[in-house]
Amino acid sequence: MDKKNFSLVPRIINGSIAGIIGVTCVFPIDLVKTRLQNQQIGKNGERMYRSMLDCAVKTFRNEGFFGMYRGSGVNLLLITPEKAIKLVGNDFFRHHLVNKQNKLTLPREMLAGSGAGMCQIVVTTPMELLKIQLQDAGRTAGAAASSGQKVKVSATRIALGLFRERGIVGLYKGAGATMFRDVTFSAIYFPLFAHLNALGKKRKGSDQSVFYVSFLAGCSAGCIAALAVNPIDVVKTRLQTLTKVTGERQYTGVVDCFTKTWRYEGLRTFFNGGFCRIMVIAPLFGIAQVVYYLGIAEMMLEKVQRTPRQETPHSTQHTAKLESNQDKPQLQ
Repeated sequence: MDKKNFSLVPRIINGSIAGIIGVTCVFPIDLVKTRLQNQQIGKNGERMYRSMLDCAVKTFRNEGFFGMYRGSGVNLLLITPEKAIKLVGNDFFRHHLVNKQNKLTLPREMLAGSGAGMCQIVVTTPMELLKIQLQDAGRTAGAAASSGQKVKVSATRIALGLFRERGIVGLYKGAGATMFRDVTFSAIYFPLFAHLNALGKKRKGSDQSVFYVSFLAGCSAGCIAALAVNPIDVVKTRLQTLTKVTGERQYTGVVDCFTKTWRYEGLRTFFNGGFCRIMVIAPLFGIAQVVYYLGIAEMMLEKVQRTPRQETPHSTQHTAKLESNQDKPQLQ
């Protein structure tokens, strides 16, 4: 880690680009994950979705292609600051936590990742809260329709409703669970990625790994970290779901949700949507790390700086006039 070189703007741009590309690619899988995590087992063991494939097929059949991207607008809008904070935050803390030998020990790497996870919840919590309502709308609407009810949701309506009822705090429902998940995830992911990435082939004339090494390191670290925090993600998703299907349990907090889920549905439920989450997180962070480490922003900024400023005819004439005036003898 170079203590003297930390460029903030390119890192923010890279993090933003990485987030947008990654989310666009994997959002339908994330929607399936949310619905699987939210469904509760009935008294007779009945389920709305039998598997990831069953959920995906039913969603596509009932809501069409664009239904698979329900809630993506909110995610794309807020993923830019979220990914920028996460990736830049990790770099920032790693930059400032190096020891006198200019190296990072594993505990300091984990501390840097935890710091990044802590910072991102400012954006992640409201983003996930709104996204989950929109993603789960098809499931709750289907159950409501069978009882003759109609459910209409939009990000604006949800946000304004929460703001009127509870103020800005309303948009941070489930913040504790979100913090628990994101801090734990980042503490595992970033050190693991750094070590895996360091093992690979380097680019010529650089200490950075080639793109496919960064991609594979991001995917591998993402898989492990995603599976490790999936039980927390299930609890967070259920806590942030505002609209429940008739008969579904309500929760008062993290401990209550964890206890009731364990008691009524068992250990297996904490890994609902686990494979989906891996399929979301692995390519999402693989793509993010490739974009981030390729330095797309640096190339863009360098190109802008090298582009010569074009002079208009008016400015050229003005410059020539000034030069001719300077050549004339001045009155004393």
